[in-house]
Amino acid sequence: MSGRSSVLWRRCTLLALAGLLGCSRASLYAVTGAADGGAGESDGSDDGVTDGSVGPRASSGCTAAAPATADTNRTVQSGGMARTYVLHVPAAHDSRTPSPLVLDFHSAGMSGAAERTMSPYPAALDPAGVIVAFPDGVKGVAGTGWNVGPCCVAGVDDVAFARDLVADVGQTTCIDLDRVYAVGILTGGGMAYYVACHAADVFAAVAPAAFDLLAENVNDCMPKRAVTEISFRGTDDPRIPYPGGPSSMIPSMPITFLGAVQTFDTWAGIDGCTGAASTPDANGCARYGSCRDGVEVVLCTKQGGGEDPGDPTVAWPVLMRHSL
Repeated sequence: MSGRSSVLWRRCTLLALAGLLGCSRASLYAVTGAADGGAGESDGSDDGVTDGSVGPRASSGCTAAAPATADTNRTVQSGGMARTYVLHVPAAHDSRTPSPLVLDFHSAGMSGAAERTMSPYPAALDPAGVIVAFPDGVKGVAGTGWNVGPCCVAGVDDVAFARDLVADVGQTTCIDLDRVYAVGILTGGGMAYYVACHAADVFAAVAPAAFDLLAENVNDCMPKRAVTEISFRGTDDPRIPYPGGPSSMIPSMPITFLGAVQTFDTWAGIDGCTGAASTPDANGCARYGSCRDGVEVVLCTKQGGGEDPGDPTVAWPVLMRHSL
């Protein structure tokens, strides 16, 4: 029996002894996510036992009644405000087994419901039973958006909202608290970066698209642990210039983008990566593989591309190789 097969057998046996009704597909998701064998893949020593518990670090919702396998609108109190989000639970979700959770942040002026219809992630992740939440930003001077420091909505703590949202999902739905991820496009991508910087104890890895780190607050990005990051950028993005530079997307809140490559290199520095990045592969993805704690830093560039939401078939294997 191979080392990884032995891991699966041991995990399934432990889950059965824990009173779960055998092994479901979700018990095997860590191996599915590592199927491409990229940098940072487990060496087979991780048997899924964390913090002295058996199997994934399950949320309290694993003992609750099974949620409806549909899209539901939910409200959570955060920062003295009623904040809303759309919760997407696919039919393949096994309410007895903790599943990964993805927070998918919308762009400025949009909503969680709009992001639900436009995002490529649900269709790609539904077969694996992955739960996706689509938060609603608060209205600011340029419509709904997120507070990522110098931009784009003032007076609201969206990091606290992200934490509260994860806790709310976990109370009603069976999620793996070690496998919570953030994705997003444009300012939603900025929010994915922001939770990686300021909530690394909750989010295992992130996949921002069409956004970069900001010169105004990059020095405040000091996550308590190394965080895997895979970003998607187009060289012809009309609003987020690939080389970086000043932007007046919101005139009253000017910002300065570091640029795609400098953001890539900066995150590699945050994660303690050594050596040079690889040359881009067939998907246009260059990566730093020699990083602290085995994390990965990846930049996927689409030549001639614009505001691309990213490719979940490329992002998901990278994200799933990493947990808290």
